[in-house]
Amino acid sequence: MSNEVNYDWRDMQHGNVIPSENYTDQPYIIKADDGAWLCTMTTCCGHEGQKGQHVVTLRSVDKGRTWGEYRELEPSDGPESAYSVLLKIPTGRVFAFYAYNSQNIREVPADPGPTFNGRCRRVDCLGDFVFRYSDDHGRSWSEQRYVIDVREMTIDRENVFGGRIRFFWNVGKPFFHKNGAFVPLIKVGGFGEGCYTRTEGVLLKCVDIESSEDPGTFRWKTLPDGDAGLKTPPGGGLIAEEQSYSVLSDGSFFCVYRSVDGHPVCAYSRDGGHTWSQPEYMTYADGRLIKHPRAANFAWKCANGKFLYWFHNHGGKCFDGRNPAWICAGDEADTPHGRVIKWSQPDILLYDKAHRTAMSYPDMIEDGSLYITETQKSVARCHEIDASFIEKLWRTFDRRPTIAAGWLLEYGATSDDATSVTMPLLPEFVVETHCDGEEGVRETSKGFSIELLVNTASLSPGDTLLDGRAANGAGLVAVMGQASNMEINLNDGTTGSKAFCDPEMFFSDSLHHIMIIVDGGPRTISFVIDGKFNDGGTFKQFGWSCIHPLLRHANGNDKLFIGPHVERVRIYPRVLMNCEAVGNHMEVLSKNL
Repeated sequence: MSNEVNYDWRDMQHGNVIPSENYTDQPYIIKADDGAWLCTMTTCCGHEGQKGQHVVTLRSVDKGRTWGEYRELEPSDGPESAYSVLLKIPTGRVFAFYAYNSQNIREVPADPGPTFNGRCRRVDCLGDFVFRYSDDHGRSWSEQRYVIDVREMTIDRENVFGGRIRFFWNVGKPFFHKNGAFVPLIKVGGFGEGCYTRTEGVLLKCVDIESSEDPGTFRWKTLPDGDAGLKTPPGGGLIAEEQSYSVLSDGSFFCVYRSVDGHPVCAYSRDGGHTWSQPEYMTYADGRLIKHPRAANFAWKCANGKFLYWFHNHGGKCFDGRNPAWICAGDEADTPHGRVIKWSQPDILLYDKAHRTAMSYPDMIEDGSLYITETQKSVARCHEIDASFIEKLWRTFDRRPTIAAGWLLEYGATSDDATSVTMPLLPEFVVETHCDGEEGVRETSKGFSIELLVNTASLSPGDTLLDGRAANGAGLVAVMGQASNMEINLNDGTTGSKAFCDPEMFFSDSLHHIMIIVDGGPRTISFVIDGKFNDGGTFKQFGWSCIHPLLRHANGNDKLFIGPHVERVRIYPRVLMNCEAVGNHMEVLSKNL
């Protein structure tokens, strides 16, 4: 088997860089009416929140491969401007909305703590929420800056200034619906440890943005009705921020946002944002809670009417763990209250081999292909997403989902006895390279997948399911763990890695469909059992495990021992998508195995 280095489009290093000064945030894109891409971002020569932070736009006529010169919406030597978002209305006019420190305030009181000591000198999330517009597809912008009148709420009146100075920012993209513009905004109640100590989400609606030529006459309404914005579910924390909105086919609004509760929050509005359903933690279509830390998590409606959801798939409660980025497919479903979105099992969308890399604040644009932008706060990139990857995601909810094929080994039990079969050679994770006269070691970005049908009725802790180890310990072994869960160990003779599935997956004594996916790109090991991705549940923050960076391969014995409880084994020489694992499980169900 060839173990040459594999091109993996998911590796974020393959993306096209969007130029910036140094710090770069929220690289958001729309397609202008002249066909060019128009991008806005927050940038500065220093770091996030530093003086000199300002908003700019730039254009690309080749789908993000190259970019033209900046157009500054605000200068770098003026008060801070930040967190710009774009809206193109049907006339072709483009609006850029952003936060502007209009009073040039240099510090505000904050909750005492180890970092702030009672004063916050980060002043990019206060002042006025403003906009400029362009009538030439972003080549130039209006000289005048217009202030949006945002209705005061309890969270404003209870800040340290009694609402006289407002705290806020925004990351959610505006949208146009029924001749009205809707612009998200995040209200902030105070500053302290974790930056913001209390947040809520609102929508700003303008009904005459298309009919009036004079932006100074625009009328704005702050939604929802009442004195509070979107919060966490009852019993949740005080952080409910970075709301992302989508419009369903029946006109309902869907909103998803981050919390510090280990789960994303969602809600629906059936009346154009005036009122919302009781916020709840978001779930997969199977009813299990989705896990997500304090990071941007966005839902996008695509041209085919389906949805994509970007998130980070673990139960952290802070800003860490933004690599890799995961994605779910969404499809609408009817309920007595209106349409809702049901979400597929997750798949890895993008990753960086440097595990501490933090990617976030993505955007999606469809223009022939599907593209995703993201930022690591110092480098922003644009990525063309593989068409076959997206197609497999879309088929998640079809009656004929994607079925994995192309295995190296297939075994079907013919008796209740253990057996041995020839073990195929598995792809290596790293290889020696001899390129341009230089020798070295490179990661291949390859991996493999193991599919099992296991009867757990009489399994006991320690029972072996698979064993392909050589005398020196190299190879792989899968056993039943002490917590009645499955454990797999990989070893190259000197270095090892292990992973466990979630314990609750084997509460029932029956035949279970198990897919173990060993991914040499992001270097993860994950389980999909009975069509459900293992995310750690209530037992641990992460459902997947990391492959040791020094692990070279999992090849050992040329024979594979298969335990008597295993009724089927398939080994694939590639990384299966989780949606393929779900498809294989559905195939098993259809055959009543």
